[in-house]
Amino acid sequence: MSEISKRTPTDFLNNILGQRVFVRLNSGIDYKGVLSCLDGYMNIALEQTEEYVEGELRNRYGDAFIRGNNVLYISAI
Repeated sequence: MSEISKRTPTDFLNNILGQRVFVRLNSGIDYKGVLSCLDGYMNIALEQTEEYVEGELRNRYGDAFIRGNNVLYISAI
């Protein structure tokens, strides 16, 4: 079995800590920022956060905390 197929979602999340990420919520709102930490419930802390609604930049936040049950997915950018 190759090394790539052994990677888990936890490995992915640990590898992107400190990097810029794209977070989509169940509501369709998107956030881009630096992933500073997350926990087992997918609660997320972002730094240098930008909020996008329907693809349009709406707000900029220094720090943002997102409750895990609202997260649809996280992607590295």
